[in-house]
Amino acid sequence: MNNATKNNKFSKLISDWYLVNGRDHLPWRKQITPYRIWISEIMLQQTQVQTVIPFFKRFINKYPNLKSLSIASEDEILALWTGLGFYRRAKNIYKTKEIIKHDYKNIFPKKFEDLIALPGIGKSTAGAIMSLAYQEPYPILDANVKRVISRFENIKKNEKKLWKLSEMLTPKNNIFAYTQGIMDLGATACSVREPECQSCPVVKICNSAFQTSIQAPKKHKKKSIKKINFTLAHSKQSFLLFKKEEKTFWESLWVPFDNENSKKEMIFKKPKKTKIKNINHALSHLNLEITIEIFEYSAPFKIKTNLTHQWITKDDINNYGLPKPIKTIIENYV
Repeated sequence: MNNATKNNKFSKLISDWYLVNGRDHLPWRKQITPYRIWISEIMLQQTQVQTVIPFFKRFINKYPNLKSLSIASEDEILALWTGLGFYRRAKNIYKTKEIIKHDYKNIFPKKFEDLIALPGIGKSTAGAIMSLAYQEPYPILDANVKRVISRFENIKKNEKKLWKLSEMLTPKNNIFAYTQGIMDLGATACSVREPECQSCPVVKICNSAFQTSIQAPKKHKKKSIKKINFTLAHSKQSFLLFKKEEKTFWESLWVPFDNENSKKEMIFKKPKKTKIKNINHALSHLNLEITIEIFEYSAPFKIKTNLTHQWITKDDINNYGLPKPIKTIIENYV
């Protein structure tokens, strides 16, 4: 079997497999539009499908289309992202919708070159939008596709080589079924640790079929620990929060006063009561040990500026982007 014949067989087998075994229950596979594919692809970057599903449903429920999203503030978008992590993705959604509103008259771009120029949209995400929303044959290379192709050809995960292979394997026809199929195959039968080669549609032409060496789990590096000391001021229904401006984790989210940045005596009045809460919170690359000193007041005290910090009422907290542990403290413990 020559390479061209093998490549064609590969794509056809995957497309046929998808029609029977595809994950049609996923919410972004219904009522397909470029907008819905874009939101789902951004959410799925570095995040598992089951985690994304409820966030996608909430997001689409509030912003069902590009027109509704076009009037959203960055804070409103970040608020819907609370708990999903990697908040820069939400910031990129805000930046992208602003560009589309001003440069494309609020019409989603239809050209690959325009898509890839937008914040947060790389080559694979642009390829997914072109293939799934516009049904134009463009290759993709997310984590699942990398795994399928690297095992199929029995090669190491060399990015440049895998892109070339992905281009060669991408068919001109049935691009929707193929693109969905190769992603689904990587997420199910061709999983990371226990691939089910017996149920794989390309098992007879795969160069790595039934090789146990590919099942070895990765060794995870021990995450470093960062200690944070916050001061959270609150009255009965209001909380004093600060917009995090450092380009690190939680950028642009609203958090309590960070005692590392400046002296809290310059901000806070003498509280009526104080208490301490300790929280451990895991990020993908870091473990946070958070100590929150909670200051209780009878009423909000005056502050000099509300550009980077302001009193936010508990009823309004869902309209602001907060880190999950901070939101939990406010909702349940204060």
